[in-house]
Amino acid sequence: MPDYKVNFKELKARVGVTDVAYALGYRLDRKAGVGRYIELVLGDGQEKRDTIIVSHPNDRGAQTFFRRDGSKGDVLTLIRENLDAFFVTGKDDWQKTAKVMARFANMPEPEYHEDWEYLKSAKDAPVFYTSVYEVRQIDVERIPQIFHQRGLSDETVRQFAPFVFLIRDRRNGNFDGYNIGFPYTDTDNQVKGYEVRGYGGYKSKAAGTDSSSAAWVADFSSGNPEAVRCVFFCESAFDAMAFHQMNKGQLHPDVALVSLGGTFSDNQITGVMNRFPNAKAFDCFDNDIAGRIYGLRMIGLLEGIPMKISKAEGGLQVEAGGKSLTINPRKALSSQLTAHLPIRYCTGQWLPPKAFKDWNDCLLNKPVATVLVPRKEERDRNLAERRKGSLKM
Repeated sequence: MPDYKVNFKELKARVGVTDVAYALGYRLDRKAGVGRYIELVLGDGQEKRDTIIVSHPNDRGAQTFFRRDGSKGDVLTLIRENLDAFFVTGKDDWQKTAKVMARFANMPEPEYHEDWEYLKSAKDAPVFYTSVYEVRQIDVERIPQIFHQRGLSDETVRQFAPFVFLIRDRRNGNFDGYNIGFPYTDTDNQVKGYEVRGYGGYKSKAAGTDSSSAAWVADFSSGNPEAVRCVFFCESAFDAMAFHQMNKGQLHPDVALVSLGGTFSDNQITGVMNRFPNAKAFDCFDNDIAGRIYGLRMIGLLEGIPMKISKAEGGLQVEAGGKSLTINPRKALSSQLTAHLPIRYCTGQWLPPKAFKDWNDCLLNKPVATVLVPRKEERDRNLAERRKGSLKM
């Protein structure tokens, strides 16, 4: 498929906030009324995870949304906040967003080559301004309750305190409290944004956060990155803290823990590993298909092996080195690849136990509900019977 430039203005005319929100599982809250604005809710009761208020419900191209905490955006914002839900690959958030938008617009997904001229028609990426945020140190004598809700001990919070802050958006007149801010830093250790968490399951990123090359990094080497031998990559900072709390007894004191914030950018991985020249990277991502895709991409990056990864009937299909491989996501990735590709074991895996989606759920003892999926033969047989009319639909 030839490359083509992404016209985000055209795509936004076809894809609305509501299209994406409904696909993510949001539902219309009719009690809030239906008019110039509608309210969409994710989750129910105590499990309510998010609420967005959407403008122009009957005009996709004009739709925007906001939350009562003051955060706001458009369809591109909502996609970027939830990129891990769409199972797309790309060099950075914008490239993945373009692919998701193309899917919703029923257009071919763009493919990119090394010149990466993929966002000529997109607006400039927002800039992160440190002056916008009021930042305070965590008071280790008055640890916020949100950490306890996540099962994190006072000892863990104290150990991570140099890498975690309380932040408040000065522009937000509707919310004068503080959220938890996990600073994203670049290779020069400059703050380039925040992974933001709050009560009630609230999660976001500070406006303008650089998720393409910066990440949250907790470096316990006391300023000696050459001493770090292991770098553990997770999808959220809470997962990284939970992983450390549960496995601290098995870890060397000089380790680094990283959060990619639920997204994956090539430059995040390579940038972090360049900080720790003697370290081995570990895949501690979630126990789902997206997590295994992240793990495969990390192996490809650090081994220098270009990979094309897609979902397949038997698991994941990997095209690399002129070969096509089927990977079982439930088994160790490197051992499956090494039989076919020149893998040097630059990466390891330290996944949550299989009963849990991520390390924080493991710490909280919240196993994933078992879902029985029919085997392919059973699905084919059921489909054939329905076509014959022997089953009532």
